[in-house]
Amino acid sequence: MDITHLVAKRATCLRRHVGAILVKDKKILATGYNGAPSGLNHCLDIGCLRELQSIPSGERHELCRGLHAKQNAIIQAAYHGVEICGATLYCTNHPCTICSKMLINAGITRIVFEEGYADELAASMLKESRIKVVKFNRKRTQKAER
Repeated sequence: MDITHLVAKRATCLRRHVGAILVKDKKILATGYNGAPSGLNHCLDIGCLRELQSIPSGERHELCRGLHAKQNAIIQAAYHGVEICGATLYCTNHPCTICSKMLINAGITRIVFEEGYADELAASMLKESRIKVVKFNRKRTQKAER
């Protein structure tokens, strides 16, 4: 999970920094962070459309310049021809509905996330898909390491 936080530092979103990594057989296959598509201006540079329109978090995902970290990880894998079926997603945040649908169809078998996300449909769809979803507890893990 520490690596997801490192990846999240590259995020260009003004509202939230999210990092994601896809792992299989103890190997990192792809990484992703939230930000604008390659070659386009970032919200850091031109401002946040969602802030200007007072759109609450978790609503109207289509009204955003950026891609989510999970989307960018899937796209990075596809771009480089890396198979992710059967992989585990580690992410700083629980996936939204759009990302959940992509992860289901990409064949992801396990999701480990740290922070929640107010999206009941995403949680319901992931449960129905039988993807194993695990909430990571950083404090409990740090105590165990001592």
